[in-house]
Parts: sequence; structure tokens; C-alpha cells
Amino acid sequence: MRSPAANGELALLLEVAGTPKPGNVDRHRDLEELRFEHFLAGAVGAAEGLRMAETGAAVGPAFERAVAGMAAQRGGNTQFGALLLLVPLVSAARRELSQPVLESVLKGTTVADAAAFYRAFEHVDVFVGEPPADLEALDVRRGADAIPTLEERGLTLLDVMSLSAAGDDVAREWVRGFERSFAAAERIAEADGPLPDRAAETFLSLLAERPDTLVATKHGEGVANEVTDRAASLREADAFATDREAVEAFADELVARGINPGTTADLTAAGLFIALEREAVEI
Repeated sequence: MRSPAANGELALLLEVAGTPKPGNVDRHRDLEELRFEHFLAGAVGAAEGLRMAETGAAVGPAFERAVAGMAAQRGGNTQFGALLLLVPLVSAARRELSQPVLESVLKGTTVADAAAFYRAFEHVDVFVGEPPADLEALDVRRGADAIPTLEERGLTLLDVMSLSAAGDDVAREWVRGFERSFAAAERIAEADGPLPDRAAETFLSLLAERPDTLVATKHGEGVANEVTDRAASLREADAFATDREAVEAFADELVARGINPGTTADLTAAGLFIALEREAVEI
């Protein structure tokens, strides 16, 4: 039986192995400067931070260590958002992987956890949008320089996620009890076939439901809505089963346009972890 940390690492590996995942790196597609092997190395590098979460370390330091290890490859940011979901999930799995236990982990985060989260941005470049004027002092790109403001305002890591939830669906998971992650796990468990294929099909279903917030931040809400509408059409046509070539073509098109629904991939990784940890899938 695998440990929660091992399932976290495996979830990262299975997520990137799934194909086709429109716009994202998968085992058949690389981006210009970000390749499949970078994601493999990122998953292996993150393992120490996941083990910290498994053995009772606080969420913030475990996350920072996972990001530092992930960043020890030449591609840059591979799984920052996925780790922000996986670290609290692994921590919760020490007791029971349920939404009530997970919510207690999230509510138990501290100002020190928030400080570690900000320090994690010093290990790797992460694309983020401009903060509102009233939150400039808390811009995550400031890294450790924002820690005095965190301490002055007494903001925990959950507080920081709450401030970001409107425009970031990883942060939204934190304030909504990981509802989409648990739903993704159910879809993965109910699907047929190899796990990477189930992951890719679940990715498409998540993308069809809600515009990807990374796409919206990078390219605007119009493009994000267009991508979701296209994914919804493929999903409604059951294209994964009946017209895989159409999904492949959509994947290639998004890569060519530089449109990367990375937040949807983060949610897929979280769903894979939950399904693995609950032994809802066999591997």
C-alpha cells in the first residue's frame, strides 16, 4: 500500500502522462520551453515536501519545500498549483481524506504558513495577474518582502487564498472545500481504461464546465470562455470515445496558440490523488 506522499507523487506523474490534454504538456506534446521530462523531474523533486506533509509538518513549509524541489529542473514552473492542492490533501490523509478533515487542515493554517507560501515564489517564476490596488502590498511576486504585511494584518494561508479565490480556481478550491477536486476523483473512479486516459477525459470534462482561470488571466475571459465552449462541444459529443482525433486536433490547436489551461490540470492532479488515496482505482 502506497503512502499519501507516494500517491501525491504518482498523481503528478499520471496527470502529465494523460493525453490528449488540450493546450497542456502531456506524453505526446511539449511546449516551446516546457517539456514532458521537466514535469517528471518536477514530480520527483516535489516528493520531499509531500513527505513533510505526510509526517506532520505544517502546510506552508511543506509546500515551500515541495516547490523548491519541483523547481530543480530547467523547465521552470511545472506543478506549483497542483502542489498547492496536494500538500493539504496529503496532510489531511494522515487522519482521513474527507472534506471535513481537509477543511480543518485549511482552517488550521497560520501566518507562518502564509509566509512560507510567499517564500515559495522566490524559487520559481509563476504567472499571476496584477493585484487590485488595495492588495498591492500583498502581491505574491514580492515574495518574502510581503511577509511584514502578512504579519501586520495577521493573515493566515487560508486568508490569502480567500483574497485570491475570485480569480484563481486553485485558491477557490481552498475556500470551497476542494469540491471540484473531489468531483474529479469520482469521475476518474467511474471511468474505464488506463488511468492516464481517465485523467485526460476528466481534464476535458473539467475544462468544459468552467473557464480555466489561468487562461483567463493570460488571454482574457473571452478566450477562456471560447476554450470552455469548445471543450463542452467535444464533451457533449462524447468525443473521447467516438472522435478522439477531434480532441487531438483541439489539443494541437491550443498548443499552437499558446493557450495553456494549467489550472484545470492542477485540479485533475488533485482528483487523481483523491482517487488513489481512497483506493477507488487500481494500479
